[in-house]
Parts: sequence; structure tokens; C-alpha cells
Amino acid sequence: MKILVTGANGMLGQDLCPILEDEYFDVIETGRNILDITDKQNIEEVFDFNKPDFVIHCAAYTNVDKAEEEKELAFKINETGTENIANACKKADIPILYISTDYVFDGTKKGKYQPEDKTNPINVYGASKLAGENAVRKNEKHYITRTSWLYGHHGKNFVETMISLKDKEELKVVDDQIGCPTWTVELSNGIVKIISETMPYGTYHICGSGQTSWFGFAQKIFELYGADVNLKPCTTEEFPRKAKRPKNSVLENNRICRKWETALKEYLELRCE
Repeated sequence: MKILVTGANGMLGQDLCPILEDEYFDVIETGRNILDITDKQNIEEVFDFNKPDFVIHCAAYTNVDKAEEEKELAFKINETGTENIANACKKADIPILYISTDYVFDGTKKGKYQPEDKTNPINVYGASKLAGENAVRKNEKHYITRTSWLYGHHGKNFVETMISLKDKEELKVVDDQIGCPTWTVELSNGIVKIISETMPYGTYHICGSGQTSWFGFAQKIFELYGADVNLKPCTTEEFPRKAKRPKNSVLENNRICRKWETALKEYLELRCE
């Protein structure tokens, strides 16, 4: 099967593409220099030339706080760009798999969010990704894979930020937001599972199993890293951000991924090699 990956140069794409190749898929890697998802003609040319059998749409606007100031750009990429890719897939009669986010929910639910739960984003980024979901659903052959608290070796993320701050005299981390830390490799393996097992079209949650707060996540990072850090819990109100965050980002993933602690341990071991 020939799989075209958008956003192949991103944090997820750089782990996903080699994993797909290891499963003997023929991978067409596209970055912004090859495929501009906001340019319909460019998309048509790339699809006509490569003739993919399947598309994994990773390209996205992902700066959550900056999206509050760049709403038009966030929607141009996450809604219009996604709609362009989805339409091209529909025209070619091939499936699309779209990477979405826990931020499509408002975080007020008690317990884990199920894929069918009502969405209600509370920031521009979440709203733009939900608009992308709605665009993708117009193609019957679609998979929507929501993930959360993503980290990987090939991009800026919470794990690397914490490690870079390990020498601070005191480090405060939010303890009243909970979610599911997810390594890009775990998400990639979940995507492969969906494709390889030809799972039914629809919406899936692919994230680390279990849950923690950002503070708990930081504690585990430093424990596994072997760093003695003066870590203090704080509230969301003590650490204001431009974009509101859901208090509860815990997704039901039906055990598609391993426990988040197990994945984090392997991530850090590989990081130190």
C-alpha cells in the first residue's frame, strides 16, 4: 500500500514514517516544501503524480497559545487545509486518517472521554482542529485519531522542556489539569494497528494508557531521568496562559497504547543513548 504522509517533517511524522516503512508500506513523505495543504492546485499535482492509496494527515498548526492571536491562520491550516486534503482523498476514493486532539473537549467531564462524547473546545486551537474533524467526516472513508500531551525526540515538547529546566532553584508545574502523556512512537504504532487491521472507519482515541497531572508527569520525568529537582505543584490560575486548557483531557483509548509510564521510561532510555 502506498501511503502519503503530510507533515512528515514534524515531531510525529519523523517517527511515523520509519515505523510505516518497517511494516513494509510504501511511504510518500511530504513537508511544506513539497505539499502546501492550503494550495488546491499543488495538492492535485502531488496526488496525480504519486497516486497514493491512503493519506495520513499530520500537517497542522499546533501552537496552542499563539493560535489565540493567529486565529485566521490556525483555521486556514487546520480547517481549510484539512478540507482540501479530505476532498482530494474523496475525489481519489481513498481513505484519510486525520490526527486530532484532546482539546476538542472542554474538560468538564468526570471520567474518561469516549470518542462519541460531545465536543466543546475552549480555545482557538481546539476549535480549528474540530473544524478539521468535521471536514474529514465528509469523506466516508475516514479515520479521526485524537491524541493528547504528545512528546517525541524530534520536536519541542513538555518532556524536553522539563529536562531543560532541571537546574532551576524551584520549578512550579500545574497540578489541576489531568491527561494522558503520549509518545509519538506509541501514537505511530496505534496508527499502524488501525491501518493493518483495517479497523472500521470512525473516530479513535490513541494515547498513553492511564492518567496523570502535568505535575505528576514532571515528577515521573525527573524520577526516571535521575534528577533531583525542587518541584512544586501549582494551580492553573497561578500559571496563566493565553489559551485556556481543559482541566480533564483523559481519553479512553481501549488499551491501544501501553501505560504512559512505560513509554516514558523507554523514551528517556533512548534519549540517553
